[in-house]
Amino acid sequence: MSDNNTNKNNAAGSAQTNTEQEHLTLGVRLRRWKSRTEKKLFRYLTIKVIYPFYYARYRKRPVQENKVLFVEPTQLKPTNSMKGMLRAVKGKGHYEVKQMSLGHNKIRKRYQLKREIEFIKEYATSAYVFTTEALATVGGFEKRPETRVVQLWHGCGAFKRFGLSTAEYRFGSNLETKLKYPDYRNEDIITVSSPDVIWAYEEAMDYKDRGVVQATGISRTDIFFDEEYVSEARQRVFDAVKDLNGRKVILYAPTFRGRVKTAYAPDKLDIEQMKQKLGDEYVMLIKQHPHVKERPAVPESCSDFAWDVTDKLTIDDLICAADICISDYSSLVFEYSLFSRPMIFFAYDLDDYNDWRGFYYNYDELTPGPVVDTTEEIIDYIAHIDERFDRAEVDRFRERFMRSCDGHATERILALAGLR
Repeated sequence: MSDNNTNKNNAAGSAQTNTEQEHLTLGVRLRRWKSRTEKKLFRYLTIKVIYPFYYARYRKRPVQENKVLFVEPTQLKPTNSMKGMLRAVKGKGHYEVKQMSLGHNKIRKRYQLKREIEFIKEYATSAYVFTTEALATVGGFEKRPETRVVQLWHGCGAFKRFGLSTAEYRFGSNLETKLKYPDYRNEDIITVSSPDVIWAYEEAMDYKDRGVVQATGISRTDIFFDEEYVSEARQRVFDAVKDLNGRKVILYAPTFRGRVKTAYAPDKLDIEQMKQKLGDEYVMLIKQHPHVKERPAVPESCSDFAWDVTDKLTIDDLICAADICISDYSSLVFEYSLFSRPMIFFAYDLDDYNDWRGFYYNYDELTPGPVVDTTEEIIDYIAHIDERFDRAEVDRFRERFMRSCDGHATERILALAGLR
């Protein structure tokens, strides 16, 4: 075959391949368009039509004055953010307590719809409702005034942006969509950890100047002021890590990357290097964000130094036990500041994360500890921690962002909500 014929055949093959690619791309685009269209239609029909219809139907029944509904929007069981309040209300003995988990993004749509309608039935006749996250289910209607809704929230302080505050960032949907399908609606009380962060929650939840966001303190932080709990929590951690051998505990607890449905964990920390330099004096416990489904593996060579305890230990127990905390953009550093211990901020992707989601404050000015890009910097700081750690810096951070957390938040919230 001549070179000309070969070139012609190659060109023809390339053209055919390009055509196939075009058809394949078109097919993929059509499938994606169909999927997006179906999701939009489902969202509109449920939030704007079905849920308001059922609420209007069930609200014709009288409110049950002693019924208290606890709802977890995404998790399948009560979280630590809910448990303290749940115990307190049950302990009063004269309330009918209902618990529901909606499992957003965790169960199939057909089961989701059934579960949501059952929730609305309970919501419509409850005197009090407690939740811990965004609750888009009720975004399409106004609740009856007899029902008091308390947003306990699941974090402290104000770090990375959320809600309406992300409308101009890639992490969030556009402002029009967020206003059309509000994640925060019908709350009577939104609890925050300090007066200094009220403005951020008012912005994120669209409650500006309405007196809904209040610095009551965060219910879940009460346990950190209970010496017996702290002691038992530390013991649970020590019992779970059999190879501790008197070594100090480094907690590595990063937040997730990407979107909630496709969340993934950062994997830039060199655990082998950490072991080599710090393994004689420290162990490392890794707690991944609950949205992360596939977690980076701990190297087998580090099995006596580092453990992924995401499924084994609660973040509250780990906060109590850790001698040093390494995080990035997670709000757990606010709770950890209650113990006035060292923190390191491993923010190797700071610029990208800021473009993706953004912060309420200047990151470098906010963080009460070194902001680092590499494992080497982490090791260097820990190796010289006695002379470099500035406790006063952490205490100033705590006073600014955790001022209302004093061990009595739960009782203040109950009194404010009217539960006696």
